[in-house]
Amino acid sequence: MTDFLALAHERYSCRAFTDQPVEAEKVDALLEAARVAPTAVNKQPWHAWVVTDPAALEKLNATTRFGFGAKTVIVLGAAREQAWVRKFDAANFADVDASIVGTHIMMAAQDLGLGTTWVAYFDAPALQEAFPQMAGYDLIAMFPLGYPSPDYAPTAMHLASKPIEELVDRI
Repeated sequence: MTDFLALAHERYSCRAFTDQPVEAEKVDALLEAARVAPTAVNKQPWHAWVVTDPAALEKLNATTRFGFGAKTVIVLGAAREQAWVRKFDAANFADVDASIVGTHIMMAAQDLGLGTTWVAYFDAPALQEAFPQMAGYDLIAMFPLGYPSPDYAPTAMHLASKPIEELVDRI
C-alpha cells in the first residue's frame, strides 16, 4: 500500500503542460486502467472519447475555459440506462461508476509521469452538439493530459486536507 499512498500523495491537479505530445502507448495505458476500473455489477456504463485532432480540440475548448492548452483530452461519459440500479431506492450508479473510472485515469496518469485534472466545468450540451457521438451520455468529466510544466506547482488547496477525525467515525 505504501506505493499507492505515495502515488496518491504525489498526484495533484495539473493545469499547465509542456508542448511534448503524450505518446499513444501512454494513452492506451490510461484507457486500460479505465477499462479495469471496478463498476457496479461490472456493467461498465461509461464511454471515453480521446480528443487529439487540433480542430476537434478547438471545438472542445470552445465549451470550457479549462482546457489548459492540453493537446490530448479524454472526455468521460456515463450511460444511465446501462448502469446498475439499486432496487431499494432506485439509485442509479452511472455517475459513481464513471467517477471510479475517472479516478483510475487520474492515478494512472500520475503513475505514467503525466499531469491531468478533473474538469467538470464545461457546457455539456454544446459539447454534445459539437460531437454528436457523445449524445445519449451524461458527460461527467474532461481530463486534459500532458507532461506537467516545470513552472507549475500544486496550489495551496492541494495540501489543505481536513483531519481524518473530521472525515471518519469509527462505530
